[in-house]
Amino acid sequence: MNKRAARTVLAALVLPVVGASTVACSSTDAEAGSAPPVLVQSVLPVGEANPMIAEGVGIGASAAVYKTSGIGPSAANTAAPQGSPESYIDTATFAGGVLPAGVTVTEAQGINVLRKIRDNLEAQGLGLADVTTMRVFLDNAPGTDRADYAGWNRAYRQFFANTNLETGDTELVPMGTAEPAAPLERNPARPSRFALEVASLPVAGWLVEVEVDAVYPEGKGPR
Repeated sequence: MNKRAARTVLAALVLPVVGASTVACSSTDAEAGSAPPVLVQSVLPVGEANPMIAEGVGIGASAAVYKTSGIGPSAANTAAPQGSPESYIDTATFAGGVLPAGVTVTEAQGINVLRKIRDNLEAQGLGLADVTTMRVFLDNAPGTDRADYAGWNRAYRQFFANTNLETGDTELVPMGTAEPAAPLERNPARPSRFALEVASLPVAGWLVEVEVDAVYPEGKGPR
């Protein structure tokens, strides 16, 4: 398990009580025919004694559904001013923070975010192919009056929905204005999704924040 791996805390919740903390379903409840408890498995950041939010939460019998928190890009480009959109360009993908022709900052941040989501899922025994639902929040880049949906969609196609459903062949996808090429990760998954523009995101310089739900394959559960 890598350094992003999280420790887990288990709690049993009895539904439909809302806002309940840790509650156990007793044998009396079971004998009375009550619904079985729903496991809630919070994945907390490593090394933080009092984290404000979980990195994700598994919900359901055997925690079959895993939900991430909203994930934004990591600040990796030290050549750019701190807190600027350019500071969130992933230099592992774009050397020196220099973007190829036609690649937008939103596209670069989207790639950064989706890599982080992949790491988050893999730490819980899941992968991008297990994603079922995605929620995307976009801010418009400075000097523009609209979120860069096209740039986001190019980033998305690098990791999702890049196979031909009829033939199973890998679909080539563009990065910026370059000729289409093999995606960064081949993945047939096509999650349900919404993407919307927001007035701002919680971290200065973020243009992209994403959260996903993923379903554990049958017979598997949280690590």
